[in-house]
Amino acid sequence: MAGMTRPADPPFSRLSPDIVLDALECIGLRCDGRLLALNSYENRVFQVGQEDNTHVIAKFYRPDRWSDEAILEEHAFTLELAEREIPVVPPLSLDGKSLHRHDGFRFAVYPRPGGRPPELDDPDTLKWMGRFIGRIHAAGAIRPFAHRPELDIDSFGIRPRAWLIENDWIPPDLLPAWESVSAQALDSVRHCFDRAGNTRMLRLHGDCHMGNVLWTDDGPHFVDFDDCRNGPAIQDLWMLLSGDRAAMTRQLHDVLAGYEDFHEFDARELHLIEALRTLRLVHYSAWLAQRWNDPAFTAAFPWFGTPHYWQSRILELREQVALMQESPLYV
Repeated sequence: MAGMTRPADPPFSRLSPDIVLDALECIGLRCDGRLLALNSYENRVFQVGQEDNTHVIAKFYRPDRWSDEAILEEHAFTLELAEREIPVVPPLSLDGKSLHRHDGFRFAVYPRPGGRPPELDDPDTLKWMGRFIGRIHAAGAIRPFAHRPELDIDSFGIRPRAWLIENDWIPPDLLPAWESVSAQALDSVRHCFDRAGNTRMLRLHGDCHMGNVLWTDDGPHFVDFDDCRNGPAIQDLWMLLSGDRAAMTRQLHDVLAGYEDFHEFDARELHLIEALRTLRLVHYSAWLAQRWNDPAFTAAFPWFGTPHYWQSRILELREQVALMQESPLYV
């Protein structure tokens, strides 16, 4: 989340099918009129048919979220990974550029990837995912991003929490409980970071959930680096873990068995797993609230903002406070 402001108008209200097709044709692509909107909330993503019976993916960036420099840095990172034969999907260079403009919108074009969701209940799949992410981190550790932010407590916890309170998103009768538990949760996050110590920051995918991974017979590849940033390595690993403590411990062992083939893992970062999960919970609520004037969000998340939603978040944060007081997973 780049800023803490609520835009006045829906950001994609003018993005019609005609504008999408015109944008691609202006950079030399010959579209045949086939246009399929893909599942994306932050940006707008389309599969676009070409006259040669192939398809490309057109990604239109949410206005004012990232600077041009930050977007180009994302593109450069994926190209760097691809040059190292790491299976990611970088944007196409068309007319000598990867970032284009048309009618007030910025966009990029990608080849259409294939694949299926990975089966994370398979230990071999987890090891393969670990090797894949380890290779990304080995490249990411070479130098930091210059124009993209760092994953920290302020941007993912303190500012989103303050924004929700200042903009009256929590129902008045639940506000005292949410304020109290969210403050307690962020205190616990700080303690986790203190216990971890000075961990190394490196270039990350940043949003390593399974919706961003496609699996083929050749293994996994990431399809979206829109949230890449500087942060601790564990940020790209903890979302692969689920279930109870015993299950997550087994999964973590499998992931690290592959990961450490390519990049050393600092075990102190295990103190950050539940802290990062907590930051994601707070950040996610603010992200939904800030995007609420976008019709795609009101349609996809009708339960957001209800008393039941906030009651569930209060319980969730209480559970996180308890989890952050436990010893970290063991490797």
